Amino acid sequence: MGVRRKSREAALQFLFQEDFKIEGGHTEENLPERFDVFCTLYQVHRKSRPYAQELLEGMVRSREEVDKLIGECASNWRLSRIAATDRNILRLAVYEMISENDVPDQVAINEAVEIAKRFAGDDSPSFINGVLDAVRKSLRP
Repeated sequence: MGVRRKSREAALQFLFQEDFKIEGGHTEENLPERFDVFCTLYQVHRKSRPYAQELLEGMVRSREEVDKLIGECASNWRLSRIAATDRNILRLAVYEMISENDVPDQVAINEAVEIAKRFAGDDSPSFINGVLDAVRKSLRP
């Protein structure tokens, strides 16, 4: 498994944990410190940390835009009704698609689907693939 895959998985696990914090998750406040503690507790490989943190910081900064895109492209699904794991996989992949990094849309989609196979439910990979394909089409008509 490559370093970027491990980074995406660490970012997903961090976001999932943040969803269940009482004070609310996905804030920029103290994000590097919170992620550093997470990495220490869950023994995230040092090489995976920089890209995971880049993903997290970018997703948090762009969350409104990311969530809007997901909401528009997830037909008949409110964002709050999407399973937490699926929602966070979608958020990370959509952020990768809208950011100006070196990840092609198809790679972001494929990585999200593979991560869903490992961490999400049986129907999640096809759901995530469909939503992300719709996002891709809306971003690059």
